[in-house]
Amino acid sequence: MKLGSLKEGGRDGTLIVVNRDLTRGVRATTVAPTLQKALDDWATNSPKLRVLAEQLEDDKAVGSFELDTAALAAPLPRAYQWADGSAYVVHVELVRKARGVEMPPSFWTDPLMYQGGSDSFIGPNDEIEMADEAWGIDFEGEIGVMVDDVPMGISPEAARKHIKLVTILNDISLRNVIVGELAKGFGFFHGKPATAFAPVAVTPDELGDDWNGARLDRPLISTLNGKEFGHPNAATDLTFDFGQLIAHAARTRHLEAGTIVGSGTVANRDSAVGCSCIAERRVRETIEGGKPVTPFMSFGDHIRIEMFDRAGKSIFGAIDQKVVRYTPPA
Repeated sequence: MKLGSLKEGGRDGTLIVVNRDLTRGVRATTVAPTLQKALDDWATNSPKLRVLAEQLEDDKAVGSFELDTAALAAPLPRAYQWADGSAYVVHVELVRKARGVEMPPSFWTDPLMYQGGSDSFIGPNDEIEMADEAWGIDFEGEIGVMVDDVPMGISPEAARKHIKLVTILNDISLRNVIVGELAKGFGFFHGKPATAFAPVAVTPDELGDDWNGARLDRPLISTLNGKEFGHPNAATDLTFDFGQLIAHAARTRHLEAGTIVGSGTVANRDSAVGCSCIAERRVRETIEGGKPVTPFMSFGDHIRIEMFDRAGKSIFGAIDQKVVRYTPPA
């Protein structure tokens, strides 16, 4: 089944079930008012949501409506925890190579992960508001999973069973801000503004054979200003799968239901498939030609991120956003 949240009912939105074609939805408030509430007791709520999903597919769901993705918040408009990994170490390797910096061997065995802001995510069609183009505005196409309660110290194999929903996301990054923050030796903050998510999150069974329990074997397509930027496969060159990422996040803490774990920028070693962020393309340009050529995003730029199944149908719907100038209140 596919689940989303309307921009109504408060800051956590209103839970809806969406049909497979992403054309119709129905409020699921008879089961749970929000997706967070549904995840809090997934064992009880998911069978009821499946019944509603079947009714919607059969055009028998009472109160169903035509889906307008502009009316959708992120599937989880805010979350108790957002932990983003860097599962494609080839991406990290390229960045460090362009800087002339050796990569520690531990990067191949111990996942990188940062804790992002989760108090407010933005919807699939929401504008990317930025006050300054000089910040180095970039998109990052990623895969994300949502879990139920995960116990501390879990194994990667057991962690797979806690993945309840899968989605895609745009982990917006401010590259020129990040440089200064990392130089302080204390991690990201301003360099990682609010993250955007696809219209829906789906149960793993919606992905069929393209989901092996911990990774998604489909290309992630990024289109910048109407031109394809990249289509790397999310399973190719994946160093750490979601079982490993979740186990890493839960090494010293329990993960509460509704925690979102991200893959980091989807990247393949093959340059022919393009990139899922501007920074990686600039790194490749530096390695090949001595300097970056592609600029970061400007006001008015338009980014679209989407994934299709083998039949050519959109799985999660599109993240479709425009960068706009933000003017702080007086």
